[in-house]
Formats: sequence, C-alpha cells, structure tokens
Amino acid sequence: MKENNVHEGCIEQMQRLFSERLYSDVPATTDAEGRIRVDDWEMREDIQTQIKELWDSATTETLGSIGDLEGYNTDFFNLFGFKVDGVDYDEDVNEIVEIPGLQN
Repeated sequence: MKENNVHEGCIEQMQRLFSERLYSDVPATTDAEGRIRVDDWEMREDIQTQIKELWDSATTETLGSIGDLEGYNTDFFNLFGFKVDGVDYDEDVNEIVEIPGLQN
C-alpha cells in the first residue's frame, strides 16, 4: 500500500472516517449490512491482487524482504509514544504536570 500511496496508519484511517464519512457534506456510503467502511483502500482489487501474490511467496525467509517489518515496528512503537523522531528519551523530565481544569 505504501508503494501505491494508499497507506494510512490507525490515526489517519480514523481521521478519514470522521472527515470523509461521518462529518462530511456527502452522505456516507455503506456496505450491504449498513456499515460505514474505511477499509476501501486496502480492499481495492489491485491491492488485493498484490497481497495474494505476496502471500503466495511468503515464507519465514522471505518475509523480511517482501514485508515492511521495520515500518510496522516503528508504527507500533509510535502509537505508544516511542521511537518518535526528535524526542530525547534520555532527557530528565518532570512527569508531574499541572493541567488547568483537572482536579488532583
């Protein structure tokens, strides 16, 4: 999907759900069961054809070359605030932060 410029992470997919499906001037299309879907990009016929070809060639030995394991790893860590570019994880920080409007 990255090679076809249709890759989106979890947050981007949720953004598209809200901006293009739920809060849009265009009524959301639904599937046969009335569900709003945001898996349309990965379910495209050309993408599914590529996936089938890759699955047919997938082995323990080939997975590293046909998959984006590094990208998956980075995306997973980023979801939880780790491996974020520009963050110095060795810097001492004060984790006690007053947030106006919240009671202790």
